[in-house]
Amino acid sequence: MEDPLPEQMRAAGTALLTALDPATRESAVHSFDDEAARRWLEYRPRPRPGVCLAELDVTARKAAHRLLATALSPSAYAQAMAIISLEEVLDRAEGWQRGRHSADYWVAVFGDPARDDRWAWRLEGHHLSVNMTVVDGQVSPAPIFFGANPAAVRYAGRPVSRPLGVEEDLARALLDALGPAERAAAIIADEAPADIISATRGRVDAPLEPLGVPAERLGPTGRALLDQVVALYLDRLPPELAIREATRLDAGPLHFAWAGPTQPGRRHYYRVQGDDLLIEYDNTTADGNHAHTVLRRPASDFGADVLATHHQAHPH
Repeated sequence: MEDPLPEQMRAAGTALLTALDPATRESAVHSFDDEAARRWLEYRPRPRPGVCLAELDVTARKAAHRLLATALSPSAYAQAMAIISLEEVLDRAEGWQRGRHSADYWVAVFGDPARDDRWAWRLEGHHLSVNMTVVDGQVSPAPIFFGANPAAVRYAGRPVSRPLGVEEDLARALLDALGPAERAAAIIADEAPADIISATRGRVDAPLEPLGVPAERLGPTGRALLDQVVALYLDRLPPELAIREATRLDAGPLHFAWAGPTQPGRRHYYRVQGDDLLIEYDNTTADGNHAHTVLRRPASDFGADVLATHHQAHPH
């Protein structure tokens, strides 16, 4: 059965560009060959390529959200909306000093979805970056970055908002399931790094050394929980993409690593590495209440995999 996702994404991208006036469209659209703009990842509040959703009318804003929804599962789309809404919560916590707002998210399109065999798009802002590349009718996902500040808002100790709670809880369950030797191998440092290691680099040029405990050393419960952690991140994608990515990873080795204290509420970090897979999580600022997560495919980010196939079939 033919994958409907590329056509859904193409239709949503075309609808977005149709909804833009000429001046706004000029800001939103870039050449596919503009590598600096296309291979971009920035989860901090910084200037970025594209057009700001605050500058769009309701029709165009809805078109941008519909495009975003083609790239995410329903649960991940809900996480993305919660992350966006936290800009207003954070602005209040900072005394309204920085003017953060939930429309400060930017959409950029690379190429023309209506007629090009190579095109890409990104929706990005503070703590959110979703990147998709479509080449010859095949969608290549990643990087996909979700963050949350505050990571949790609580009332009387109970969470009111915790968009990335499952990402923390599943990893803690995995850590708790490890035996002493497995746990000693998994914990690579007493202190967590300041941020995710891959940071905002458009390319993970030097692959990170697989650290921690290899999956083959885990018992049945630990291995099942590690598989659940990987599935959680892959399930940010629509089912068609998630299944394809899971199949691609089936044959390769996995490693799980943790850094920092293991008690809840302390600054901590973990990562999962596999064959062309990098999952990172950190909660290391604001006293462990400011989380970053990313799903990357270091050799295939920004469509490198489908572009390599395209160039083999169509030498330039």
